[in-house]
Amino acid sequence: MTESNVVRPSSSVLGLFMQQSLFDLPPTLTVAQLVRQIKDVVEADDVLNDVWVRGEVSNFSQAASGHVYFSLKDRDASMRCVMWRTDAARVFRLPGNGDAIEVHGKVSMYEARGEVQLYVDEIKLAGAGALWQEFERLRARLEAEGLFAAEHKRELPLFPRKIGVVTSREGAVFHDICTVLRRRYPLTQILLAPTLVQGANAAPMIAGAIKTINDFDIDVLIVARGGGSIEDLWAFNEEIVARAIYDSRVPVISAVGHETDFTIADFVADVRAPTPSAAAELVAPDARELRASVRAGARQLAQLLREQIGEARANLARQVYALERNSPRARIVNDRQRVDDLTRRIGLQMRQRIALKRQALAGAARHLAALNPEATLARGYAIVQEKQTGRVVKKKSQVAGRKEISVRVSDGQFDATTK
Repeated sequence: MTESNVVRPSSSVLGLFMQQSLFDLPPTLTVAQLVRQIKDVVEADDVLNDVWVRGEVSNFSQAASGHVYFSLKDRDASMRCVMWRTDAARVFRLPGNGDAIEVHGKVSMYEARGEVQLYVDEIKLAGAGALWQEFERLRARLEAEGLFAAEHKRELPLFPRKIGVVTSREGAVFHDICTVLRRRYPLTQILLAPTLVQGANAAPMIAGAIKTINDFDIDVLIVARGGGSIEDLWAFNEEIVARAIYDSRVPVISAVGHETDFTIADFVADVRAPTPSAAAELVAPDARELRASVRAGARQLAQLLREQIGEARANLARQVYALERNSPRARIVNDRQRVDDLTRRIGLQMRQRIALKRQALAGAARHLAALNPEATLARGYAIVQEKQTGRVVKKKSQVAGRKEISVRVSDGQFDATTK
């Protein structure tokens, strides 16, 4: 190890260590005793317990546990650093290799390896990191105002007729968006509001383009640019752009940079797309999928219609049967049959009653014939009546003396006088 890589303790720490070594330590130490003694000395130093250090990041890694490990170096020295998961979670953007940063923490010993380490609890990015700090301040303020609120997010239209695009006229972004839309959904129209997407004048131009294109009859808006450094993308972190997106009449898709890039525009927009091409895929349906869906829907509709027609036919057959059964014609036929049955029954009953009457009449005729006076006369009897009164003579006393009488026999009548 070269001299430049050795971390030297301050004179106060060295003096304290020497005093303790002279008066407190046994003549021979174990390695653990020595490391623990150094750790106690280091942790007793007030400066090393509350220190800011500036340097460049190298050997950066983050364990599955969430803890962060890296080295902080400058031209003359290097120091191993550890940041626990809870502290790392509070950092909006962790640094990467080569980043210039300032860290706060305390110095201690990692006894297992006998290494002096800086235990970091706060990170400030220098250089480009200053932009990230500005990013975080603006993000926190706009979030507190509600510009990122979920209730403000709007659904994208399913079948947009006109799609607005705010991006540079030059470059591949607009071409990529058009290519994807022509392939996926050629029915839509694309309206470009050209603007600078990088540089000092880009932010007001982007905001103006968003406001201008909202005056046109568009259904949805894509705000896009390709990837780049944080400086290249900074226009999309400006407050004027964020508020223009928030005030947009139509839903906005933010497609700025690559998948790992985040801007304030992404948080304000209704939908974030990882790339401009991905935004084009999000904003419109795929015509091939639509055709397949239509075909599937047509098959389902045909099957449904067949089932409904079958049910309708069965229902019609039931209705026809019920109608025929309850129709006037059927009732007339039924009533006619009932009349015929009743007629037959009445005829039968009448014949039976006539026969009975005939029998009764024959019996009465026989009885009457038996009682008929003519029959009696035919047997030799005669009917004697008083000629004057017409009374039938039943007793001899009725004709005592000389009486005029009338005698009726079987073949006629004659008068006589009694003595």
